[in-house]
Amino acid sequence: MDVTTAILTRRSIHSLSGPAPSDQEFAYLLKGAAAAPDHGRLRPWRWILLRNADLEAVGARLAAEAEPEERDLVMKKFMRAPLKAVLVFSPKAKPRVPEWEQLASASNVAYGLMLLLHARGFGSIWRTGRLCQSPGSRSLLGVELDEQLLGSLDIGTPAVPAEPVRRSLEDVTDRMHFLRR
Repeated sequence: MDVTTAILTRRSIHSLSGPAPSDQEFAYLLKGAAAAPDHGRLRPWRWILLRNADLEAVGARLAAEAEPEERDLVMKKFMRAPLKAVLVFSPKAKPRVPEWEQLASASNVAYGLMLLLHARGFGSIWRTGRLCQSPGSRSLLGVELDEQLLGSLDIGTPAVPAEPVRRSLEDVTDRMHFLRR
């Protein structure tokens, strides 16, 4: 799949099943995604892969922090995919590379990974919410005080196979501006 097709046909897939990429395949795809712009090659990010028992442990921690009537739903939502890849932002103290630029790099890696997963036939969806706010999950995942949970990618095989549909290109010329002299 060429890059234009990947960009124009990628969609967030809500219903995912197995298989998901193996750890080795994920590592291979991450190497490609890591080619994203990264001033100073700081790699100010890391991924925590959750499957099976690890997925259940973090889901249970999130559910325990929820209101009693929400706990089952929280757990069910957390277990929606066979692989959850949690993105941790780990900014580096480098005066030449501001933190906002490092955050942009981490975001680019996540999007590149989504495109590479899509090109391989996997589905994914970016998730934020409870996980990013949970003190218990931060502790369980080993997230340091100077790090930030940005979100996670639910990854798997689309439960309902569908032929990719190209997005129609919208007119965005109103978002282009030019210096007037």
